[in-house]
Amino acid sequence: MSEYEVICGLEIHVQQNTKTKMFCRCNNDSENARPNTNVCPVCMGFPGQLPKANKKAIEKSIAAGLMFGSQIPERSMFDRKNYFYPDSPKGYQITQNFHPIAIGGNVEVEIKEGKKNIRIHHMHLEEDAGKLTHTAQGSLIDYNRTGTPLMELVTEPDINSVEEAVAFAKEVQRIMRYSGASNADMEKGMMRFDVNVSLRPFGQKEFGNKVEIKNLNSFSSMEKAFHYEIRRQTKALKAGETIHQETRGWDDVKQKTTSQRSKETAFDYRYHPEPDLPPVVHKQVLVDEIKATLPELPIVKRQRYVDYGIGYDESVLLSNTLEMAQFFEDASSIADDPKKSAAFITTNLLKHLNENHIDIKDSIVTAKHIGELVNLINNETISNNTAKNEVMSFMLETGDMPSKIVEEKGLKQVVDTNLIDTLCKKAIESNQKAVDQYKGGHKKAIGALVGFCMKEGKGQVNPKHISEHLEKLLSE
Repeated sequence: MSEYEVICGLEIHVQQNTKTKMFCRCNNDSENARPNTNVCPVCMGFPGQLPKANKKAIEKSIAAGLMFGSQIPERSMFDRKNYFYPDSPKGYQITQNFHPIAIGGNVEVEIKEGKKNIRIHHMHLEEDAGKLTHTAQGSLIDYNRTGTPLMELVTEPDINSVEEAVAFAKEVQRIMRYSGASNADMEKGMMRFDVNVSLRPFGQKEFGNKVEIKNLNSFSSMEKAFHYEIRRQTKALKAGETIHQETRGWDDVKQKTTSQRSKETAFDYRYHPEPDLPPVVHKQVLVDEIKATLPELPIVKRQRYVDYGIGYDESVLLSNTLEMAQFFEDASSIADDPKKSAAFITTNLLKHLNENHIDIKDSIVTAKHIGELVNLINNETISNNTAKNEVMSFMLETGDMPSKIVEEKGLKQVVDTNLIDTLCKKAIESNQKAVDQYKGGHKKAIGALVGFCMKEGKGQVNPKHISEHLEKLLSE
C-alpha cells in the first residue's frame, strides 16, 4: 500500500451540439468540411466584428447544469482570457471566469468500494479554439472548430483514485448526453480532459503541488496518464525531490507525461469582463421550463433496472444513452417482462449493432419487435431457443415482425401430447446413463433427456412440457 494519498480534480471540456457556433452564425458541424471553410470574420476575430451569444448554447448549458444538481445564478457574464497561441485567432478566448453559468452540484459514481459523490465547483461556458496538427514539415491550423460552444466542468479535489476519475468521466459523458447538450463523442473530439494530480502523505492536511496533464482525449489515455503521474510523483517524493507545479502532456507513443510549461495563474491570463457582450440574465421561468423537460439521471435508471432483476453490467449498457434506455423501456412495457427483454437486447441485438456499427436509433429491429418476441415466448408460441437462434436472426436480416416470421417459417412450438409422450419415451430408452443418474438422486441429469427431446423435435417442442412429462414417466 502506498504511503501517499492521491488528490485529483478534473476539468472536463465538452463541445455542444448546437447548429451554430457560440458567438457567430457559422455552422457548428465541421466533421466533413474542408479545413478553414466554416469560418467568418467574427470567429476569426477580424477588427470591428461584434460577437452575439448563442441563446441555444446558453439554454443547453442550463440543462446540463441542472442535471448535475448545480445552482443556476440569476445572471452570468463573459470574460476575456488573454493569451497568444496559434489556434486562437483573436489572441484571447471569450470565457466565463468571474460569473459562470452553473455553480456547485455533484455526480454520484459507482466503484468497487461502493458509491461516492464527487462535488462540482462550477461549470462555465466558453468558445473552443482551433485545431493544430503538428507534422515534420511544420504545424497546420484548422480554424473550423474555433468558436464552437464549449462547456468546462471543474470538480473539487474529491477524486482519490484512477478508478474514481474514470467512473466520474464516464458518468459525466452519460449525463451530458441525457441533457441533450452534447453528443460527447470522444472519437470526434467532443470531450477532452485535464487531470490535476497531487500527492501528500496520509494524515497531512496541506495539499501537495499539483501537476496538470492537459488535453487527454480518451478514457484510456486519461487512465494511463493518471497512473503514470502517480508513479512518477511517488518515486520523486520518496527520493526527497520537490514536485513542481507545472503543465504536462501525455505522450501516447512513449507512454509517459512530459513537461510542457510552468503552470499559468489567473493573473497571467489577465482576465477582464468581455466589453462586447452584456451580462446574461437567466429568468427563473426559463430555468423551470428547462428543468421540467429533463429526464431522470442515468444512475437512477441503472438502479431501477437492477431492481428488475437485471445484472449490473447489463443495466449499464441499457442506460448508457437516453435512446438505448427508451428502447429498452418501450420493449419492456410491451412484453411486461424487463428481464427477458433486456437479455435479447444486450446479447443478440447489441452484438449485431456493434459489429455492423449501427446506432440503436437506426436499427431495423425496434422495441416493438423485441416486445412481441418476448410475448411469443411467454405465451409458449415459440421456445426461447427458437426465438434466440432463428426468429432473431430473421428479424435482423429482414426487419419482419416476429409473429410473421414464426408463421411463415413454421416455427410454432408443438403442443401435441402424443408426440411429447413419444419423444420422452425414446429419450428414456436411449439414455440409460442419464436415467440411472436421475433415479440415483442427481435431478439435473434430466437436462440431458430434455436436450435429447428438443433435438429430436427440432427445437419446436416446449421444454417445460417435455421436462414435466419426463418427470412423470421417471416417477412411475
